Amino acid sequence: MAHYLAMGSIPPKRHTQHRRPASGEAPGELYYEELMGEEGFSSDSSLLYHRNIPSTTIASAVWELPDQSTTPNHPLVPRHLKLHDLFDAAAVAGTDVVTGRRLVLGNGDVRISYVVAGAPSPWYRNGIGDECVYVERGRARVETVFGAFEVAEGDYVVIPRATTHRWIPEPSDTDPLRAYCIEANSHIAPPKRYLSKYGQLLEHAPYCERDLRQPDGPLLAEHVGESPDAQTDVLIKHRGNGPGGVVGTVHTLPFHPLDVVGWDGCLYPYVFNVRDFEPITGRIHQPPPVHQVFEGWNFVICNFVPRKVDYHPLAIPVPYYHSNVDSDEIMFYVDGDYEARKGSGIGRGSVSVHPGGHPHGPQPGATEGSIGVEGFDELAVMVDTFRPLELGEGGRAVDDGRYAMSWSRGAAGSGGAHSEG
Repeated sequence: MAHYLAMGSIPPKRHTQHRRPASGEAPGELYYEELMGEEGFSSDSSLLYHRNIPSTTIASAVWELPDQSTTPNHPLVPRHLKLHDLFDAAAVAGTDVVTGRRLVLGNGDVRISYVVAGAPSPWYRNGIGDECVYVERGRARVETVFGAFEVAEGDYVVIPRATTHRWIPEPSDTDPLRAYCIEANSHIAPPKRYLSKYGQLLEHAPYCERDLRQPDGPLLAEHVGESPDAQTDVLIKHRGNGPGGVVGTVHTLPFHPLDVVGWDGCLYPYVFNVRDFEPITGRIHQPPPVHQVFEGWNFVICNFVPRKVDYHPLAIPVPYYHSNVDSDEIMFYVDGDYEARKGSGIGRGSVSVHPGGHPHGPQPGATEGSIGVEGFDELAVMVDTFRPLELGEGGRAVDDGRYAMSWSRGAAGSGGAHSEG
């Protein structure tokens, strides 16, 4: 994030002495300064002041990651993946957001996983790229070295690469934490066209800085009722020769990771709620880029929110059939009314996979049925990738196997309204 924040105890000048409170006449010991910066320290960065040397480890071991293998979508077909079938209700209490993720789709630029969690996660950092975690349902506390967030339904949690953090779900028998995890091999940021040359969100952007929630910090071990000297394991996802080029390591620290007394800069985690996205509408159908919320290298993230639709007197509110020739389109259906998919099996918790090279659009009858509709009551998160996605073990496990034929069944039948997919 490009705007500057400062939290906690920092010195007046960067890269100068910053000491603990003096003990008697002797000066206090120095805090340890860490510069956390992107793109070889030529882009956004933050300075963190630690009680302990941040490089310290006393042991390391292999973290055996969940299955990261992928299978090509070949022969090329559109697919329907039923994510709500991935987790047995009885197992949720012992599942956490970090180790419990199941890989749904992935390529060399981005991996999409899903998890339903009831247990606190280990401390974790992703050393490969930024993460954008969409909270589908439930509530949690996310604790990071920058501070903490209380997150709930509809929140995007954007966590920069190498940020040590953990997820603590709020217990619930009826509404467990459901998280849709987008892991980049790059950074994730607002689209460049929304930003001034200095990084301010512009007037035409569908959200602004006021909509972004900052971490509540600084956060120290004693603030969460834990010992600053507690030996702690941190799970690290990093580049290697495993499936998808991803491997895991566990580092053991001789202290608690929450030891940052202060920090400042333009690189930090933040939260944005989908309900604060202001949809861009028009007299005729608006193309998917108006729904974009974030971007990474070779992929974009869009969201489709409840909105007024096309108001030209001859408008057809549902999208035309389209071939996105450069992208795979991955739509995660979160909430609302998906009448345009009636007869296809799509519903809440579904993911549709529309691969590049295959034209797609509304189900039969939906085009005519949408005429005269004034608004769409739908909520979905879409990821478009500019390299083909392959199926992970989670995606393979819940592929309904029938979706590709859904445009053929009842081609002259009736349908309803809307949806971009």
